[in-house]
Amino acid sequence: MKAITDSEFDAEVLKAKGLVLVDFWAEWCGPCRQLIPILDEISKEMGDKVKICKVNVDESPDKAADLGIRSIPSVFLFKDGKQIDVKVGLNSKSTLVSWIEANM
Repeated sequence: MKAITDSEFDAEVLKAKGLVLVDFWAEWCGPCRQLIPILDEISKEMGDKVKICKVNVDESPDKAADLGIRSIPSVFLFKDGKQIDVKVGLNSKSTLVSWIEANM
């Protein structure tokens, strides 16, 4: 899992080939902190199928504003640079894995 900033978003997400999951989070957000180990596991297990990035909305607020994020954690799924889906709130590992696999 890779932490990215607003300035890296285009290169890491919008210009990437294949699936990219982007977690918009903040340090003070309890559910966000609960999601981090889940995404770490998914990254280790599915790293060849999906790239996982995280954006701290306090440090990089521009992209979150551009995407209209009102609640965190918000997990966006991009395919070949196009946003294809979003999940808001804390989701289980099995829910996220199924979601990723359904969009491959």
